[in-house]
Amino acid sequence: MKMVWFILCGFALLFMNPGTSLAGVNNNVMYDGRSLIIDGQHKILFSGSIHYPRSTPQMWPSLIAKAKEGGIDVIQTYVFWNLHEPQKGQFVFNGRSDIVAFMKEVHRQGLYVCLRIGPFIESEWTYGGFPVWLRNIPGIVFRSDNEPYKAEMQRFTAKIVDLMKSNELYASQGGPIILSQIENEYKNVESAFHERGPPYVLWAASMAEGFQTGVPWVMCKQDDAPGAVINACNGMKCGETFAGPNAPNKPAIWTEDWTSQYQVYGEEPYLRRAEDIAYHVALFIAKNKGSYVNYYMYHGGTNFGRTASEFVTTSYYDEAPLDEYGMPNEPKYSHLKELHAAVKLSISPLLAGEQTVVNLGQSQTAYVYKAKSGECAAFLVNNGSKDAIVQFQNSPYQLYPKSISILPDCKSVAFNTGKVSAQHATRSWTPTQKFDSHQNWQEYNEPIPTYDNTSLRQNIIVDQMRTTNDLSDYLWYTFSFQHDSPNPESTLNVQTRGHVLHSFVNGVLVGSGHGVHRNAGFALESKVNLNKGINHVSLLSAMVGLPDNGAYLERRDYGLHSVKIDGKDFSTYAWGYQVGLSGENLQIYTDTSKVQWHRLSSIKHPMTWYKTLFDEPAGNDPVALNLGSMGKGEVWINGQSIGRYWVSFHTPKGTPSQTWYHVPRSFLKPTGNLLVLIEEETGVDPVKISLDRISVAKVCALVSETHLHPVSTWMYQRTSGNLNNTRQNPGRKPTAKLRCPPNSYISKILYASYGNPSGDCKTYAAGSCHSEDSTAVVQKACLGKRRCSVSVSSEKFGDPCPRISKTLLVDAQCA
Repeated sequence: MKMVWFILCGFALLFMNPGTSLAGVNNNVMYDGRSLIIDGQHKILFSGSIHYPRSTPQMWPSLIAKAKEGGIDVIQTYVFWNLHEPQKGQFVFNGRSDIVAFMKEVHRQGLYVCLRIGPFIESEWTYGGFPVWLRNIPGIVFRSDNEPYKAEMQRFTAKIVDLMKSNELYASQGGPIILSQIENEYKNVESAFHERGPPYVLWAASMAEGFQTGVPWVMCKQDDAPGAVINACNGMKCGETFAGPNAPNKPAIWTEDWTSQYQVYGEEPYLRRAEDIAYHVALFIAKNKGSYVNYYMYHGGTNFGRTASEFVTTSYYDEAPLDEYGMPNEPKYSHLKELHAAVKLSISPLLAGEQTVVNLGQSQTAYVYKAKSGECAAFLVNNGSKDAIVQFQNSPYQLYPKSISILPDCKSVAFNTGKVSAQHATRSWTPTQKFDSHQNWQEYNEPIPTYDNTSLRQNIIVDQMRTTNDLSDYLWYTFSFQHDSPNPESTLNVQTRGHVLHSFVNGVLVGSGHGVHRNAGFALESKVNLNKGINHVSLLSAMVGLPDNGAYLERRDYGLHSVKIDGKDFSTYAWGYQVGLSGENLQIYTDTSKVQWHRLSSIKHPMTWYKTLFDEPAGNDPVALNLGSMGKGEVWINGQSIGRYWVSFHTPKGTPSQTWYHVPRSFLKPTGNLLVLIEEETGVDPVKISLDRISVAKVCALVSETHLHPVSTWMYQRTSGNLNNTRQNPGRKPTAKLRCPPNSYISKILYASYGNPSGDCKTYAAGSCHSEDSTAVVQKACLGKRRCSVSVSSEKFGDPCPRISKTLLVDAQCA
């Protein structure tokens, strides 16, 4: 088998045979057909995506530490071009954009980095990470064999690579970066570029390798990744869908294992179970000899400002192992931690052994890895929908439906992907401050512009994106016309490719409408009463993010494309335009003195600004604004936008897609914090807004006698080249473990049942078998403590039903 060695040496990349080394050089990153090789050691690596601009620098240390505690070896992040170069040649690398500080924090905590430069990233980030000024370059065609685009892509990539090199952040320099990515899921669009696609792939790979970073490059979803570039898989089931490396000397890498799905306004969230994630990770490692798995996302965070792509919510991947606020999502976080530990117990035979596939049944398979030293690890896979008893090496094993049992010694089961022993946790939102005093609110009505007070004018309907250059979500389209008909009632018909439209005639709102995700365009018909004489039409088109995927992004157009009144077409007419709102342009969310504010009115007008002041809540728990009483707009805290909100756009189940909006603690000062909102709709009530504290209110454990001990109870030692796994305390029973967050304790046992309770941690009830001592035993073990353990054992609870397998369910309150 060949081995590829990357080293920053000032010359070309070297292709070397196994066992070759360069004396005196440290932190080399190589690979072969089995895995990445770092400092001469083959590695199986678990990675987690944490995007630096989707949190704050103050949150980074805690997020990285929790990832490390969860068994993560690598932090993976995109590089966000439009964040770093909003204007051509003007670079930003501070605050949430301080990628170097983020890398150094990862390094300080002893983890590696996979740097996904792109520079097209998609990522549900506005315009896929491209700066909007890029589309204004003459003759440019994004992501193709196009000279203007390639020149810009190479220039920005070089900027990032040079920044990393100058800070000695590549592993070849002793830094944390062990992998880099060029392009992103290009195979999805390559065919659209015809003969301009394949040459671009070759050029991108060659360009990347030419930077001689000393670490490998990857291309995800690019089965024909050329040369030394590794092709990687993205998706939820790469153990089933990945065709494998395109060369025998490349390892199997999974760059995006989606831990849930991003959410869009108007749609229900997708919730992926911990058992499903664990199953497919274990399958990829066992079946595909996978050696690198990245969770996308491990922490999603917040799409601050206007950074979300079209219709994507401000909260991003809240169902990841770490939620939007950085708190562990249980049981997902701990179940995956157990998986990582079980795989690491098996790492020696996985990396040094040969794979053998053993058929155990119609839907059951064993993947066995046995090294010459005798070390052995096995993965017993049940791909069926029912329990199965299989025989493996003359011993019976029970396999739960759609699950994998990991045997680090080919004998004892350390972990099963379908059996969750970790606790479940339930979040709560508790108001810490209510903004219910009318006297503390002030409002400012956004002026509705007319043709006469616009300065940007054309005799056609213009493209919104090209006109605003993404300086604002909003573009006013205005015109004035003479109406001489004695009949004042007319019909205004507008067709738009924008996301939201508010129609005003003579300063009065006559209609509003919006599109939906993947079908943004729509028509809005409104009945209007016209004045005899001059009438003023003002149409406010609003975007909810720019597109982030697809071919020919530079050709997309948005905004109005047809306007008719009683059938008369005004598309070619004298139009006046205003980019952005007046309050935006004056930045009244930072300096409120620039306009005249008024006391809160009982009549709610559309396009109204609201402001109030508040003090920082006590404590360190994360906080969020409950905007359930509002409609659609954007909100700022002390001049910093925490994102768009759209509470009025309900899911098919009739609930808002997002109600709470994260306010990072670092945005706040002790007193006098300025809260400003722009609200587009009527029928809202700002006095019902509250600032809520987010905490874990309940923890629940559901553990049976058939559950396994935590992987942490395993001990292993190498003797005579063998890995001997034994259990600590062989007589120990399965245990229900509960843990409240720091600075809180178990204040109440809400429910406890030892026997055969029905249901799960969300809904439960006592079964036909129930120990009357259940609550008393659990109270004695847990009340007043931050964490506790209770053995699933009749020695503690008595035996209410002999010869029946017992389960313990405990639901507890944290305070």
